[in-house]
Amino acid sequence: MSGSPATPMFVDLTDPALEAIPQDLLPGVVVALCPGAPPESAAPWLDHATFTLSEEPTADRRVVQVDSIDSAVEAITENVRIRPVAAAVCDDVLRADSARAGTLSGLITESLAYSTLQAGPEFTGWLAGQGPREMHIQDDPVLLDRDGSSLAISFNRPARHNAFSNALRAGLIDALTVALADPTLDTVTLSGQGKSFCSGGDLTEFGTFTDPANSHLARTRHSPGLLLDAVAARLGPNFRARVHGAVLGSGLEMASFCPRVSAHPDTIFGLPELQLGLLPGAGGTVSIPRRIGRWRTAFLVLSGRRVDAGTALEWGLIDSIED
Repeated sequence: MSGSPATPMFVDLTDPALEAIPQDLLPGVVVALCPGAPPESAAPWLDHATFTLSEEPTADRRVVQVDSIDSAVEAITENVRIRPVAAAVCDDVLRADSARAGTLSGLITESLAYSTLQAGPEFTGWLAGQGPREMHIQDDPVLLDRDGSSLAISFNRPARHNAFSNALRAGLIDALTVALADPTLDTVTLSGQGKSFCSGGDLTEFGTFTDPANSHLARTRHSPGLLLDAVAARLGPNFRARVHGAVLGSGLEMASFCPRVSAHPDTIFGLPELQLGLLPGAGGTVSIPRRIGRWRTAFLVLSGRRVDAGTALEWGLIDSIED
């Protein structure tokens, strides 16, 4: 085992002298390593680890297959070194098991952690290197198209790959409120105009709200995640997301609330928030672990890796691939 506050702890599951998990081991980024099938004695570490890296295919949601464990370790170590606080806080939130604790409590936990990071040195350092902040203004950021008992909701900012701005957020909230208020609707579909479903948060707006406490209240009192979850509870698999192109950050987080997600073969998925010194803040610590488990969710955040539609289908991040 090895590790420090700025680096993950690495545990070799093939080590015959592998010790039991110390009872006083505090939560932290723990990456288990196992080129082949993990031995039965390693089961407790599989549960405890942030995730386990393997070079063999596996259906175990606690384990991620990579081409090279050494290369993956190098990338993860560097990412955590650069953003150690955000990495540790993200690991804490995922270990809180918000996916099973209930959507509201999970979103509150996520938002409080997000606000903490907004006030921290890693995000403020990233922000200092950015250009002027600018709010996106648009009259029709989200389009609604009703056909009988079906409602299509579509992000409408194609020139920016539907970067999720406050204008898009407000439009989505309005659209989902309509979907919940109309009992004659039996099908709702979420999609995006242009080349991508949603490329994540609009980075030019990050930092326009300087009060993390009030930002937390805004995220939780006006939450697309809560509404997405409510529509999903009402309509079940008749609430669908059809995604394509870039499905990153908040785009992936929101789509994952939908009970059915189909993706074009060209789709790329990822969670790049760690680069900003943040964690997923649009409900992703709730919605994504429900689909793929906290371990693979943590891998997407800490590795910065983007996965294709085939991997997303194998993991259960999506339900089908459709042209």
